[in-house]
Amino acid sequence: MKIELTPELEELRAEVRRFTDRELEPLARLIDSTGEIPQQAWDVMREAGYLGMRLPEEYGGTSASLSQMCIVLEEFSRSHRVLTGLIDATSGLTPSAFVRHGSPAQREKYVRKLATGEMRAAFALTEPGAGSDSAAISTRAEKVDGGWKINGRKHFISGGHVADVLMVMTVTDVQKRARGGITALLVEKGAPGLTVTRVDTTIGSEAWKLAELTFDDCFVPDTAVMGRVGEGFRIAMESLTDGRMAVACCCIGAADRLLDLMTAHAKERVTFGQPLAERQAIQWMLADTAVDIVTARTLAYETLRQIEAGRTVGSAPSMCKLYCSEMVGRVTDRAVQVFGGQGLIRGFPIERFYRDVRHYRIGEGTSEVHRMIIARDLLR
Repeated sequence: MKIELTPELEELRAEVRRFTDRELEPLARLIDSTGEIPQQAWDVMREAGYLGMRLPEEYGGTSASLSQMCIVLEEFSRSHRVLTGLIDATSGLTPSAFVRHGSPAQREKYVRKLATGEMRAAFALTEPGAGSDSAAISTRAEKVDGGWKINGRKHFISGGHVADVLMVMTVTDVQKRARGGITALLVEKGAPGLTVTRVDTTIGSEAWKLAELTFDDCFVPDTAVMGRVGEGFRIAMESLTDGRMAVACCCIGAADRLLDLMTAHAKERVTFGQPLAERQAIQWMLADTAVDIVTARTLAYETLRQIEAGRTVGSAPSMCKLYCSEMVGRVTDRAVQVFGGQGLIRGFPIERFYRDVRHYRIGEGTSEVHRMIIARDLLR
């Protein structure tokens, strides 16, 4: 079953699929062998106009819609999850915050360079004592002459060790906290008092790295305030819809690629004189996967249409993120089963997908948090 898109989005999908197969798939194998994202990946994506997609054309971006970005992410995810991080570093929460809340000087200083990939941004919110409960952050910023001094620690910050600019969520009023007491401050790489104290890899690709950042009397000037003092929590929360829809579509792309691989393998692999494709157990895995993907696409694409039509969607983005992230986990588990021993071997894509997609049930809000959001919406 084919879920219809507008002709423009169908054309974009075909264009991105060709680019992914031609340019990104060879880089995916290189990423797996080296554990690093090569500069070539940044170069080819910049030349093709995929960096800074959501940034305004006047700053070198392409002013892409949320649906356009999600289609691109879906196709990139068919190749390698870390490639979607290049879009996040140049079009994600921090870059979009510059557009929505940055001063003219901040936009001029950062946005143009983010759009070209010359600069990379990261969002520093999570702490050892504040993950899903974002309002519980303890990193403090104290007002001093000419600026602010930051003290605290952030961890699990995607790309934080290489980011040229960080948007750091800090407590500036302990009493108010999420109700006007959290402020977003911009901290540039190399700022005195900022230290990258640890870089972690996850169960997924070694190229996807998370940083621990320590702030020890880290001074930033008054011009580093994003938006207004006390608006940080709102700035952080307002981009969650984009992030949830992006994750949902990344999950769909990965599941779609896995179904292609499973189907081809089932036709080719012969056991006991029969192709796997003739065995009912395998057929049911393929059928369940196809139903899962069609259901996920229908939910995600309809939600995107509603968002771009300006309608109130309530907890629908949470539903998309929850369903799609759980769905791709089921699909990947089936893929390992269909491939058998090959599905367990490093160097084969199935094993890497199996590790990579586990991230999706944690990042951008755990499945349990999204169930809470959906339930609250129902019970309101």
